[in-house]
Amino acid sequence: MKLRPLVGLTAMLVGMTAMAVPQPALAKTVSFAGNTWGVKSAADLLGPGPNLFSDSAQNVWVDAAGQLHLRITYRDGRWQCAEVILDRSLGYGTYTFRIATAIGDLDPNITLGLFTWDDNPASHHREIDIEFARWGNALDPTNAQFVVQPSEQAGNLMRFAQPLAAPSVHSFTWAAKSVTFASTNATGQAIAGWRYAGRNVPRAGQERTHLNLWLDKGAPPVNGAEQEVVVSSFSFRR
Repeated sequence: MKLRPLVGLTAMLVGMTAMAVPQPALAKTVSFAGNTWGVKSAADLLGPGPNLFSDSAQNVWVDAAGQLHLRITYRDGRWQCAEVILDRSLGYGTYTFRIATAIGDLDPNITLGLFTWDDNPASHHREIDIEFARWGNALDPTNAQFVVQPSEQAGNLMRFAQPLAAPSVHSFTWAAKSVTFASTNATGQAIAGWRYAGRNVPRAGQERTHLNLWLDKGAPPVNGAEQEVVVSSFSFRR
């Protein structure tokens, strides 16, 4: 389960998996970074948010250059979000996400998540997160965080400021006794880093890698505009 950061706000519980009913469909897949990803979709509201998630090509697609596009759209009077899920577990190793979009200025109600998740609730769903969000607080000077769940546990979350400039590179190295996070700009200049070696480091299991773009509490963007994030690559190294 995911909690809002303890930065000027009371922590608020938000689920990172679908609610028990309905279950998300993964009938559609996309090929990205040499891997197959299921595209989350359902006709009704799902977590996180809750939101509508769509597998429409208007919400999730891969361009001719091989870049993944995640887009929040407004169609048929409803906001629709985007999420993809890797088709297999990777386990311990280094997960690296290269983002082409200037994510430092995401709308305050929009969250970009790069994370692992296991539907099994053991070990807090084996959830390790890199997130870009202000959780509805436009005045928050920080706009990103590294998390090892549960985030409400003291010492399990670090907030930082993601600059406006693009592109950027974000990674975490998951080992048996630690998780080491890093964010840099395109030239390798450090933005933020953090090593977690607390008691909540999850053991590897059946977790999958997820990337999603969604609306906090299902609230529409403050600016009323659709939002798109382009992920230029994903890599994994043991």
